[in-house]
Order: sequence, then structure tokens, then C-alpha cells
Amino acid sequence: MHIEYSSDFIKHYKKLPVEIQLLAETKMEIFKANPFDVSLRTHKLSGSLAGMWSFSVNYKYRILFSFVERDIAWFYLIGGHEVYK
Repeated sequence: MHIEYSSDFIKHYKKLPVEIQLLAETKMEIFKANPFDVSLRTHKLSGSLAGMWSFSVNYKYRILFSFVERDIAWFYLIGGHEVYK
């Protein structure tokens, strides 16, 4: 799986505590190998975010993304539950 990053994702990522950045990098590697690995808790979103997906970095932080092609994902945002707004 190849990942593309939005400028908003990069901006929010840089503001995260270093320990969360490191955990996010670990989770992104897992995502690249298997986007539906059970440890990620990947799920499809609904409502105003229909067509989008999310997976967990930890209990608080999530990554909001979409599948662009079969093997390409676009990461939009990283953060707490506010990423769903």
C-alpha cells in the first residue's frame, strides 16, 4: 500500500507529541502491510464523512483517509476525535 499525505495531515502531524508521531509511524507501517489489520481498528465512516475511512493510532488519536486506488491511500488528517468534524 502506498500512502499520499495532504498538507493538512503533515501540518497536524508535526504538531503532535514526539511519542505520538513515533506510534503513528508504527501504525502507518502496519497499514502499508495490511490496511485492515485488527490492531488498527479500521472502519468506514458515515454521515457527512461517507466514503472516508479511519484507523486508530491509539485510544485518542485517529488517521482519516480514503482509498484512491486499490493500492493507494490518501491520508487527510491525524488527530483526536475532532478530525471527524
